[in-house]
Amino acid sequence: MTERILLENISIILHMPRYPENIGAAARAMRNMGLNRLVVVKPENYDIEKILKMATHVASDVVNSIEIFDSLEEAVSTLNYLIGCTARLGKQRQVIKKPSAVAEELVQISKNNRVGVIFGPEDRGLANEDTRLCDALVNIPTAGFSSLNLAQAVMVMCYEMFIAGQKKHVQFNPRLANRYELEGMYEQIKDILVKISFINSGNPDYWLNNFRKFFSRVGLLAKEVSIIRGLCRQINWYGEKRYNDGLDNKKDHKDL
Repeated sequence: MTERILLENISIILHMPRYPENIGAAARAMRNMGLNRLVVVKPENYDIEKILKMATHVASDVVNSIEIFDSLEEAVSTLNYLIGCTARLGKQRQVIKKPSAVAEELVQISKNNRVGVIFGPEDRGLANEDTRLCDALVNIPTAGFSSLNLAQAVMVMCYEMFIAGQKKHVQFNPRLANRYELEGMYEQIKDILVKISFINSGNPDYWLNNFRKFFSRVGLLAKEVSIIRGLCRQINWYGEKRYNDGLDNKKDHKDL
């Protein structure tokens, strides 16, 4: 059986784009490949006339349906799976996939999950704190000059998602936990790990990256996130109980 990505569940997210022309060109690229969910986060210059001029009348429906947010965290809070597009590589960006490989994975993931593909600002791309929100990172291979125009990068990803498929066996993919649920879990894990001195309290987010990478590979369901958060609450309760028991014992000894 041949399957394709459920494009209706894919959102293209432009984080802090600087030029309205690039927003319009990205909308046109999306329309060419059958995608229509465009999210813009904290644009530097949102000039609707310039956007529509680049998008042309063919993609005006994509432009008219653009969702605008003030923060990336808010924009992705209801999404289940996030892909960050990056030209920069480094020790915090080690697990990098090719566009075609990510597109193949989305064939099944998109069936029951809302997916976001995130592109950073034109001059510097996604920051490390942005990539920490992502379940996967993708890099578009080039012949030396790695910086692509924003709309070009969007077109490459949209094209790969459009043609992805050719799966012979249907697999069931349940709904993954969305970003709001995951970030709540990560905050709870961080709090517990700092309390038990498992990670450095001076820079807990850096040390938490290993947990983010691990859980991103696993692909947590909402029920599993609930279990982990329940475990964190129990650990916290037990730690506070032992602490209070110790205080009571000291008080009893003083009273003797």
